[in-house]
Parts: sequence; structure tokens; C-alpha cells
Amino acid sequence: MPRYKVIFDTDPGVDDAMALRFLTRRPEFDLLAITTVHGNLDVDTVTRNALWLADWMGLAAPVARGAATPLDRPAGTGAPHVHGANGIGGLTLPQRMARAPDPRPAWQVIVDLVRAYPGEITLIAVGPLTNLALALRHDPAIAGLLAGVSIMGGAFGTRGHAGNMTPVAEANILADPEAADAVLTAAWPVTLLGLDVTQQVVMDAAYLDRLGARGGTDGAFLRAVSRFYQDFHERSRGLAGIFAHDSLAVINVMAPGLFTRRHGPVRVVCGGVADGQTIQKPRGALCPPSPAWDPYPSQSVAVDVDTAAVLALYADTFLA
Repeated sequence: MPRYKVIFDTDPGVDDAMALRFLTRRPEFDLLAITTVHGNLDVDTVTRNALWLADWMGLAAPVARGAATPLDRPAGTGAPHVHGANGIGGLTLPQRMARAPDPRPAWQVIVDLVRAYPGEITLIAVGPLTNLALALRHDPAIAGLLAGVSIMGGAFGTRGHAGNMTPVAEANILADPEAADAVLTAAWPVTLLGLDVTQQVVMDAAYLDRLGARGGTDGAFLRAVSRFYQDFHERSRGLAGIFAHDSLAVINVMAPGLFTRRHGPVRVVCGGVADGQTIQKPRGALCPPSPAWDPYPSQSVAVDVDTAAVLALYADTFLA
């Protein structure tokens, strides 16, 4: 069975927690570190959540506190209305954490690990991309030393899946567009799992109830942490369930055949009415050469997904 060395860059977050539990239940993965970043809530809160999750899951991997603000902008306000006031669906966490974060900043942990395992590590990024951009700033050569980067972020309008923060911008990208553009134009192999596919994969209430009833301790956790998140989806969209979102960035690494991809350079709009929009120039596009696109590497954008297979893989991990 393949073993994938991974760093999980995250802003937990309900769907982050669900993705992390899936990742750590799969024998295919060797989790080397968890790095946190501003996003769903402030970096101190999401780091606390990551420390608790790592302790509760019995993980040996270090947890490193990451960027508190975007590269060139003030910090956002987060999304307590989506993930709960504590970012973890309102679950009660202990007052004191059993473990402390790694003393290094997240970007340094990324650089150190990539240097220690050249060509072997995949970065799974499910929050704003600030830590990845900082790692590139400090050591641009790491772009040539990664096996790949799997990102939950972006929206390209496939089947009407446009932005969830503005008509064109998805939350993780809009949280730091400058970082996202730096990451997507770097010379490392990126796959974007955007709303085009993550909003195709709905864990409905019956699915979540089945996980809770039959998935043991983990299933009970997944059901408990998802309830506030489900309430948000019902209030905002009339959706009796949740989008799988971050788990798809994990599944992409171990089961890439479940996704249909489109290739070509990807840029991020930084500023203006389309701030945070992700745009791809597809390979073979019938448009004139452009210095804004053509010098940059071709990246992979997921445009379709085998929804039934993704849901079965996730559920079978906990119900088998």
C-alpha cells in the first residue's frame, strides 16, 4: 500500500476537523505535521483547536502555529456563524491543552520537513495559503522538492459553482489572494479542489446520522462536530446536510482517479470587484499569448468528481 508523507495546513474549522480525522484513520498517510493559519477564526483559536484535535486523536505529529494575518492585508473576522464561536462546532474543549505548539513558525516547519524529505512530501492545504507563501518567500527552492500540493480552494464556475463569499470568490482564497496567487504560480504541482467539486459532495443528514450511529467513537465525534455546521447550511442554503469541502483535498492525494481535471495556469485576482477570483487559462485555450499567464506553470483544477465513490470511501473508513 502506498504511504504518503503529508503536512496538513489548516484553520480548524468543522470540515477541517472531519478531514483530519479521515486522514489519520487512513493507513495510506504518514502525517508529519499540522500547521495552522488564520481563517475560520483567529490563529490562536484555530491553533488551540488543532492542539486539542491532535491530543484527542493521539497524534505524534507536531502542531505549529502559523500566520496570524494575510501577507499584505489585515486579518479577517473569521466565520463563527459557520463553525461556531470556538470554531469546532461548539464542542466543549478543556481549559488547558495537554500539549504545546512546536516552537517554530509554521513556514519553518514546512521548509524543514520538505528539506528533510526531498521529493516525498505532499502539502494538503485546507485554509488560506499564507503559510505556503511564506515558506516560498523564505526558501523558494522548496517548490522543486515537493511531491505535490493539494488545496481546497477556489471556484471556477463549473456547473454554476461560483463563489461562496462573493459572486466569484471562495473563502480560503479570498482570505489571502496575494498568497494564493504566489502559491498557484510557483513551480510545484498543484491540484485545486474548489467549490466546483466540493459542493457536488453533500453529506446529508441521514449519512451523518449513520456515521454517528455506527462509527464508534469517531463516528460520534463526526456527528457531534457537524451539527452546528449542518444548521448553518440549512439556514443559509436550505441544504439538509453539509458540503464535504476539506476532506476532498485529502481524498485527492490517495484516490486521484475520483476526479476529472483541467490543466493550465491559474491566477488569482488581487483587488477590485473580483478580488479573490480564481481564473484558469485552460491548456489549448483559443486566446492570444499573454505574459500574465503563459510564463507560469500549468496547474490542475478538479472540475468533476465521482460523488458516490467519495462518500463511500469516507464512510467506509469509519464503518468498516
